[in-house]
Amino acid sequence: MESVSELKKHLEDEDLNLQQKLVLLNSSVSSETVSSIMSSPAPDLSMKGAETLPHTCDYALNVAALQTDSGALPRVKSELYRSGVLSHCVLVLAQDPRELRDNWSAAATLAQLTSSCCVGFDPGDDSKAFYRLLLPSVVDGLLSLASRLMRRGGCLSLFRKVMDAVVRLLGVHMHVTAQVLSSVHYEQIQMCDDVTVSLLCVQMWIQTCTVNRNFLSSLTDDSVLLLLNEVVGQLAVSTDVAVGGASVQLILLMANQLQLRFKPLLLNFRGLDELLDKDWRGRGFDQDVDQLIELIQSDRGTTSPSQVSAERVRAACVIQASWRSYQTRRRVKSLNRAVGSLQRRYRARRRRQQQQKEAQQWEEELKYQVCVRRLQARRTFHQKQRQLLQLLPPEQVQSYLQECERRAAVVIQSFWRGSRERRSYISSQRDDLRRHRAARTLQRAVRRFLQNRRATKAPPTAPFWIGQKGLTDSRRVELKAQVEEYIAEHRSSRVSLDECERLHEEVQLLLLSELQRGDERRREEQRMEALLAHTHTQLELLRDAPPLSVVTATVAESFLSPSGLCDARARDAHNATLRASRLPWWRTLGEPVDSLDPAHLRELEAEFGGLFVGGSANI
Repeated sequence: MESVSELKKHLEDEDLNLQQKLVLLNSSVSSETVSSIMSSPAPDLSMKGAETLPHTCDYALNVAALQTDSGALPRVKSELYRSGVLSHCVLVLAQDPRELRDNWSAAATLAQLTSSCCVGFDPGDDSKAFYRLLLPSVVDGLLSLASRLMRRGGCLSLFRKVMDAVVRLLGVHMHVTAQVLSSVHYEQIQMCDDVTVSLLCVQMWIQTCTVNRNFLSSLTDDSVLLLLNEVVGQLAVSTDVAVGGASVQLILLMANQLQLRFKPLLLNFRGLDELLDKDWRGRGFDQDVDQLIELIQSDRGTTSPSQVSAERVRAACVIQASWRSYQTRRRVKSLNRAVGSLQRRYRARRRRQQQQKEAQQWEEELKYQVCVRRLQARRTFHQKQRQLLQLLPPEQVQSYLQECERRAAVVIQSFWRGSRERRSYISSQRDDLRRHRAARTLQRAVRRFLQNRRATKAPPTAPFWIGQKGLTDSRRVELKAQVEEYIAEHRSSRVSLDECERLHEEVQLLLLSELQRGDERRREEQRMEALLAHTHTQLELLRDAPPLSVVTATVAESFLSPSGLCDARARDAHNATLRASRLPWWRTLGEPVDSLDPAHLRELEAEFGGLFVGGSANI
């Protein structure tokens, strides 16, 4: 008793979690401890170190079963019940499955030993608490563990072990059958699509009815009807041969044990014989199917209208239950996919929002950088402009500023006039297009009206064959003359091969002459362009020539030598390139750069040491 109290004290320790309690209940026990247990008048369940209940109970129950004293085994079970160890086992089985940490084998062993300890002993004065409190909690814990094992893959052997524990309880305590059939965990097991799970459920009831032949007779009609609903539901839903054969065998076993009491209950399932004949004949157990169909049809003639209506109501309930279970299974299966889809959509939306936010930030940063660089460029330009203004003489500053204002005004006016002309052109084009469309619509309507009017005024023409009795010789000659006249006036467009070759040669000659004339025209145009360029260059030199009072021999020689033209042209191009490179960036956008004034040219010539050699425009 002291060891049991010590074990109970360890199990009631609040510092122990579920995993530690399970480890404590699954530690091995030495043979000396079990021998001391069995040698004492009342079995002593002493624990040393980390000994626990399942292996201790397993070994103790096996040793007690081999004792000559028939009361040893019940005493061991009674001591475990009275000490509260079984209650702790039930609490461990009913805990959250996430706290087991994948220790399912120990949980299944604990469930089997708990079921074994609940049968084969008399609870005595505590019978009311045992039958009303402990047994229902044990059944609920076993079914809960079985449901969790069913949902977890790879635990079929452990699931079978737990279902065997339920069979052991049902074989002795028949009154818990209604609780098993109406349990939520058992309904979850029934809704499983796994054929092996369905087969194990049917085999569980077959084994229970076979072990205890008084099992079905001790049940109420409602419990038997619930069991029969489950079996018929398996026949209607499943297509597996093993499940169908086991279901038919269970119905026949129920009919054999219940006899006359079973026939009114079987009448609640109208159409069962048609289902068996249509879906389960020729599947390997035709003899059982024929026997069950004969049993169903033997009592069909004795049904009353009230029974028929009750059968229909029950059949509707079965159909609705099957449909709801199917919908529930499908909804549970699609739940993971729906959650995954929602998560993917949420993550994609959040990713798009983040990308849009980053793109907006990059765009704002780019705009800011552009503004900063523009401000820096304007500041640099103004600084250079101030430096250049400082280099100019005081009397030329005002003229230079006025020239800058004039050029800016010209640029603004040109842009404004271009925008105004484009708008006016687009509006005029739009008006012209509208007028053309309106004119075409009116013309189309007038033409259709005139055509219809002419068609109504024209006399109807008689068919060609009315009044004709055949062609005469004179009429035939007249028609032939008309045809020849038409052919002579409208010659065929087809020509012979010789005519095509002749036309081809003429075209080739014409094309060759045209190409020769084109080459001559191009050479003449090139010569004219060269003369015009030479003339323009000489005119520019004459326009930029200094006054005769300051003309030197070198300058006069430059006018006599043809190389001076090329030098002047190259010098002008070089000066234009240098002027363009010194202009600000905003002047390079838009219209071409105008030439600078003479004062600026002299300034640049002085700065670059005589590189600018162009003269003044005022002669």
